[in-house]
Amino acid sequence: MPTLAEVVAALDRAYDPAWAADWDAVGLVCGDPDAQIDKILFAVDPVHATVEEALDVGSDLLVTHHPLLLEGVHGVAATDPKGRLVHRLITGGCALLVAHTNADVASPGVSDALAGAIGLRELQPLAPDPSEVWIKLVAFVPTSGADALVHTLAAAGAGAFGAYDRCAWLMTGEGTFRPRHGANPTIGAVGTVERVGETRIEMVLPGARREAVVAALRRTHPYEEPAFDLFRLDRSVAPTRGTGRIGRLDAPVRLAELVRHVAAVLPGTAAGVRATGAPDTVVSTVAVCGGSGGAYAELAREAGADAYVTADLRHHIVSEVVERSAGKPELQPPLALIDVSHWASEWPWLPVVAERLRADLAIGGTTVDVRVSEIVTDPWTQLSPADGSQS
Repeated sequence: MPTLAEVVAALDRAYDPAWAADWDAVGLVCGDPDAQIDKILFAVDPVHATVEEALDVGSDLLVTHHPLLLEGVHGVAATDPKGRLVHRLITGGCALLVAHTNADVASPGVSDALAGAIGLRELQPLAPDPSEVWIKLVAFVPTSGADALVHTLAAAGAGAFGAYDRCAWLMTGEGTFRPRHGANPTIGAVGTVERVGETRIEMVLPGARREAVVAALRRTHPYEEPAFDLFRLDRSVAPTRGTGRIGRLDAPVRLAELVRHVAAVLPGTAAGVRATGAPDTVVSTVAVCGGSGGAYAELAREAGADAYVTADLRHHIVSEVVERSAGKPELQPPLALIDVSHWASEWPWLPVVAERLRADLAIGGTTVDVRVSEIVTDPWTQLSPADGSQS
C-alpha cells in the first residue's frame, strides 16, 4: 500500500498545485502523510453525503474537485458545518485532498473528460495557459542604452531558456522620427527630423511574464514613446494546458440532437440540460468548459465553435450572445449555448483521475482500491416547468 505522501505526489505530478489559480485552495486539507492508503474515494464535492460515503466504504482518502475551505479560516470547530466535516474525516481516519483549478487546466484535465464524454476529437485548449504561450519581444532603443535594457528585460523574465538566461539577439541600425507638438522628446526637438543610432533587441518570454516585461520596458526605456512589438510564436508543440477545450464531432449533427446527446452522456440531475439556438442548426465544432464557463462564451464564438457546452450560464451572458449576432449575417447562425449542471459537467473527470492514479501507483509497485462516488451532489433537487398560470 502507498503512503498518503506517495498518493499526493502522484496526483501533484498529474495536477501540479502551481497551476491552480491564485485564489484557489488545493492540496492536502487533512491527513497524516505517513498513513497507509488502501482505499480512495473520488467525488466532486466535499459535502456531508460524500464524507459519509467515504467512511462507510472504509476509504483512507477522499479526493474531491471542489475545495472544502476556499476562504481563509481561523479554526475548524465542530460547531461549523465545514469544521464538522473536518472532524468527521479525522476521527474516521480519512484524509481529504483537493484538485480544483489545477485539474481544470491540466492536460488531460476536467474539460478533456467532458469533451471525451460528448465525443469530441482533435482537442485544443479554449483559453491556453499563458505559461505555455511564448512571445517574442522586438524593441528598439538607442545603442548606448541597449545593454541596460536587455538586463532589465531579463530580470523581468525575458530571455530565459533552461540553464541560460539573458538570451537576446541584437542588431544595430538607424532609427528616424519627428517629435510633434506636445511631445517631450528625450532626443531631438519638436518639429525636427531626427536620426539616431539604435539597436534592435529580440527576446523570447513566456506569456505569463508579458505584463511584467512590458512594464519593465516602459519603465526603463529612455524614450517617451518606446517602439516595440509582441509576436505570439507558433511553436512546434502547441499549448496543451488551459481552460476549456474545443474540438470536432465525428460527424455534423443538428443542435437538437447534440442537446439530447449531451443529456444522455452526462449523469442525470433535476435541472437537466437547456440550450439556446435553432434546433436544426448544424453543429460540427464544439467548445466545452467543465464548471462555470460563462466568461469564455465570447472566446468560444471567436474560436469558431458552433456550440458551447458549460455550466452556470447567466441570463445576461446568454442574452448578449444571442443579441450580438442579431442582424449580422456574418454571425449566422449564432453560437448555440448548452447549459448543464455544474456537478454533471465535472463528474466525468472522476473515473479518469481514479484510473490514472491507480495506474500511476501500479507502475511504482503499489496497489490501491479506487472508487468513484455516484451520489448526485448537485444542489438543485427539484424542477417544475413554469406554465404561466396563477392560483
